[in-house]
Amino acid sequence: MVRHRLPWGVLCAVLMAGASVAVALAKPAASGAWVGSWASSQQIPEPQNALPPQELQDATLRQIVHLTVGGKELRVRLSNAFGTAPLTILSVHIARAVSKQTGSIDAATDRALTFAGSASVTIPAGADYYSDPVAFAAPALSDVAITLYLEVPPRRQTSHPGSRETSFLVHGNHVADATLAGAATTAHWFLISGVDAKESTPGAAIVTLGDSITDGHATADNSDTRWPDDLARRLRSSPATRSLSVLNVGTGGNRLLLDGLGPNALARFDRDVLAQTGVRYLIVLEGVNDLGTSTRLAPISAARHTLLVHQMISAYEQIILRAHAHGITVIGGTITPYMGSDYYHPSAASEADRQAVNTWIRQPGHFDAVVDFDRAVRDPKHPDRLLPAYDSGDHLHPSPAGYRAMAAAIPLGLFARRARTRR
Repeated sequence: MVRHRLPWGVLCAVLMAGASVAVALAKPAASGAWVGSWASSQQIPEPQNALPPQELQDATLRQIVHLTVGGKELRVRLSNAFGTAPLTILSVHIARAVSKQTGSIDAATDRALTFAGSASVTIPAGADYYSDPVAFAAPALSDVAITLYLEVPPRRQTSHPGSRETSFLVHGNHVADATLAGAATTAHWFLISGVDAKESTPGAAIVTLGDSITDGHATADNSDTRWPDDLARRLRSSPATRSLSVLNVGTGGNRLLLDGLGPNALARFDRDVLAQTGVRYLIVLEGVNDLGTSTRLAPISAARHTLLVHQMISAYEQIILRAHAHGITVIGGTITPYMGSDYYHPSAASEADRQAVNTWIRQPGHFDAVVDFDRAVRDPKHPDRLLPAYDSGDHLHPSPAGYRAMAAAIPLGLFARRARTRR
């Protein structure tokens, strides 16, 4: 037998051509660009918000998310960010949600996701993992259900406790069922961190980095009435901005300087902001919890008030610096009033700190632009307090009407002249 050896260069060309054909067959050929359509921040859930481990043994978990832009292809990002061991998920499906209250789906739209061509995926500890793209007609502002099946629960859960959406849990593999009969419900998300859409017109993402005010505390479950939701609807109503998505990475209790219920804003910045697909803009609304917790248990000295303001401003400068290094426009949001809060019971000195920080935010040369959330929701007669119509009742969190006022205070012109999307 005579073996004919191809020259090395020819052999490489043949192998590369074969690989190109394989890639072409594996990935849909639709034109356009990927952009994040939905996202949530991740943390270790507190005991009262975690699921008992046995509940995620041989379990199907269906979770509904609200997209901000649409597309003809989607990919889902799963998260084991706080897991302490690799996590295997045996099956993941996506479908159009029919009812947020029952978790039912349109079975005709149900699609099984793959991961490097496999139905299952093992996510390393501390990591996120994208699915392969799947052909899926997803209109803007629509709801999709992501359904997971696990045999073995995560070693430690990764979650977004403040989902304000109902999730559904049953035992056994029921990922394709139109309705999960007898499902238990919980108002938290687990193990999901994002959905990207492929738009025919290249778009860009606006990330909203904040605390429980951005996360939508005091809104009704399944209502999509957080201020980032209201902003997404406003963007969609204008032809100049309808290709822009909104990615809400608000986290309850979040602070600039110290960890709260989850990691501090600087610690989670890379994962929650820089890693988002197509991020071009960042709106920052952080700081009320830094102010509130500093005096919640006891007064602090004048020197510590001065230091607190300095450290908060320094944290903003770090956020701006890191975002600019990635070509992201950074928009600062002024801290909203919280005088009268029964939880923080702020003093005149705390209010002076808020005013000092807001003065810095408003000054030109710091943020690229400013949204004056403070002015949008404060009581003109008592500017250290929320307007009663915009107060949820705790004098700290706005009501749904207050959130609408916050979204309305954002000039869409900030985004109309959109620069090239960062890939």
